[in-house]
Amino acid sequence: MLEMHQIFARQKKMLFFLLAFCALGWGFTSFKTVFAGLIVGVLFGHYNFWILVRRMEKFDRALSEEKRAPGLGSGLRFASGFAAAAVALTWPTYFHLVSVVIGLMIPYVLLLVDRIVFHVKNQ
Repeated sequence: MLEMHQIFARQKKMLFFLLAFCALGWGFTSFKTVFAGLIVGVLFGHYNFWILVRRMEKFDRALSEEKRAPGLGSGLRFASGFAAAAVALTWPTYFHLVSVVIGLMIPYVLLLVDRIVFHVKNQ
């Protein structure tokens, strides 16, 4: 499980750079709603990934203690995604809905890229 925390720490660094880029894009371009949507989506997506890491830790601990394994929190992550979409739908003048949905997926794309790079380096 230590490896999952290392992945989460690397991803947090990458997401801070992405959020800084989005903040610059929001401040200096005319696509304010697109960049604001990306920021909201990335924040909710990172929260979802944090929930997944915590739940996987509990799952691993339960398996090692031979207890009944808890769920991985899919309902909570789904509700978080729903909340992000609700924010975009509630304030469409401030947040672009498609950008929010893309932002929700960015942490998982970064996870996929991180694993591909890891396996290419260790082959």
